[in-house]
Amino acid sequence: MVFQPADVARARAETPGCAGVAHFNNAGSALPPARVTDTVVDYLRREALIGGYEAAEAAAERTQAVYASVARLLNADVDDIALTDNATRSWQAIFYALRFGPGDRILTSRAEYASNAIAFLQVARRTGARVEVVADDADGQLDVDDLRARIDQDVKLVAVSHVPTQGGLVNPAEAIGAVTSAAGVPYLLDACQSAGQIHLDVARIRCDALSATGRKYLRGPRGTGFLYVHPRLRDRLEPAMLDLHSATWVSPAEYVVDPTAKRFEVWERDFAATLGLGAAVDYALEWGLPAIEARVAGLAATMRSRFGEIPGVRVHDVGARRSGLVTFSLDGRPAEQVKTSLGAAGINTSVTHAPSAQYDFTARGLPDLVRASVHYYNDDEEIDRLVREVTRLAQDSRSS
Repeated sequence: MVFQPADVARARAETPGCAGVAHFNNAGSALPPARVTDTVVDYLRREALIGGYEAAEAAAERTQAVYASVARLLNADVDDIALTDNATRSWQAIFYALRFGPGDRILTSRAEYASNAIAFLQVARRTGARVEVVADDADGQLDVDDLRARIDQDVKLVAVSHVPTQGGLVNPAEAIGAVTSAAGVPYLLDACQSAGQIHLDVARIRCDALSATGRKYLRGPRGTGFLYVHPRLRDRLEPAMLDLHSATWVSPAEYVVDPTAKRFEVWERDFAATLGLGAAVDYALEWGLPAIEARVAGLAATMRSRFGEIPGVRVHDVGARRSGLVTFSLDGRPAEQVKTSLGAAGINTSVTHAPSAQYDFTARGLPDLVRASVHYYNDDEEIDRLVREVTRLAQDSRSS
């Protein structure tokens, strides 16, 4: 499908938050559709009436269906899906199950997020492994030729953020997968910002593992995430931590790890949030990810173009392909001040802090940036409001 005005109107009508705020912080936490909120609240009310264990048992089939929904989202097998409480835990479940030693090399991108980079550095400090940042190409995305040239028997992992937190770049996930699969090197893709706004197909990407969150472009509850793990990697890994859900205690001195991706889960979970995640994924699938991707990319391109016409405003997004994240700076005004001023006008944005993107911002000499991230329920009037406010702030800065 292609989003028509009636589709946008429907999406906004089904999103109560649209009535109160122009929400351009979708890369932080998107506004949920009413059905997601209703799913969570209805389950909590049921749990309060009949008990937690009893409510979970009654919802067992619905909970299991969430795995199928996520598998459909990624074009994966159900057994390859684990449900978690956030994207970082999903990512860490894979990274900390891998074994590194002196001289082993971890390859990553310049766009890598702080949490991932800190984990690389921690493991390097513990084990003697080395972290290498692959160069960017002329478009500002990971240079696949440089990646290919770096691959040898010492490379034990390629870990890349698909869409970074600090801008509109979309790294070439499929081209990276072609290199890693040919070399037999594990490939961990952080899809935290891309799941829900970009059509993801793990068969095409050829990643060994993919981590994502529910709260961002999927419009699910906070405290939800998921993990995809292909059997070729899963069968080699024992998680750093196990419990009675991820493994079975088969005798006093023996346990057996779950053969599916559930080996990366734990027993206790927020069932209301899990069902809310399922409702969010199903809602996205109803719209269709190709249609969502086209709508989001189009809105972001419009926003970049409009910002480019404002004196004193600079857009800092790079990449041959760009996402719904738009980062900009305004001469003479710190990013936090711009965000606060926009918030006072009923416009939600966020700030990308330089310490969250040390490899990238240090290389480009960038300060903190304002981040405006669009979703398919945003409309032209909201973009007009944002542009008017940024224009006013820019004019005030020039006159002061």
